Amino acid sequence: MTFFNKPPVFRAPSVSSERKKELRIFEKDVGIRFRNIELLNLAFTHRSYANEVAENIENNEKLEFLGDSVLGLFVSEYLFLQLRDKNEGDLAKIKSFVVSEHSLADIAKRIRVDNFILIGKGEEYSGGRSKKAILADTTEAIIGAYYIDSGFEAAKSFVLRLLVPEIEKVLENKHQQDYKTLLQEFVQKKYKTHPYYRVVQKTGPDHDRTFWVEVEIQKKSYGPGKGKNKKEAEQSAAEIAYKSMKKVK
Repeated sequence: MTFFNKPPVFRAPSVSSERKKELRIFEKDVGIRFRNIELLNLAFTHRSYANEVAENIENNEKLEFLGDSVLGLFVSEYLFLQLRDKNEGDLAKIKSFVVSEHSLADIAKRIRVDNFILIGKGEEYSGGRSKKAILADTTEAIIGAYYIDSGFEAAKSFVLRLLVPEIEKVLENKHQQDYKTLLQEFVQKKYKTHPYYRVVQKTGPDHDRTFWVEVEIQKKSYGPGKGKNKKEAEQSAAEIAYKSMKKVK
């Protein structure tokens, strides 16, 4: 049961019989079932698709906004109850890893979210289905949609089924490291200063741009690291700097 007096109305893309079959395959694979299949379809609707079609439809961004909060609540509650020996700082670090774009994109690939996204032709051409940001955002939108559709307990069970394995990876130190945070903490402790990042080069067309970033610490530059966006490139540069500095520590 949901808490709405009246069911909310969504301007979701119409669901053909063929699309319904596709969405039911997704539901079966991930072990959930929507009462309102159009709401699941909306969760898969990227803004690039909504902008291109003739229908007056919404995109999945508001569901993503909700899903982000729902995800954060369930993960925070789980960490609080299950890891009683950890302090607040440790819990915050674990949470930041498991709800990160990288982690959510990995989950999205595991449950084949990319196969079902409704995406515009331009984004399709530029490899949008494999972009971490789109995969992570769509996963959050699905969580938000399922929370609206099926309620608190069903959404909680779904989220924990997806995220507890990621929590275990962090506890076993098998997760993708956040090198920007590691570098920041190391530099603050050792030098009482901060790393400074700068973009030194951009290559490729607008729809397939590659960024090159250097990081400066104590007037010494490290990198460049590269990535499909500035965030990825900064992480790459931070990894180079952190591993280099730890060797000479």
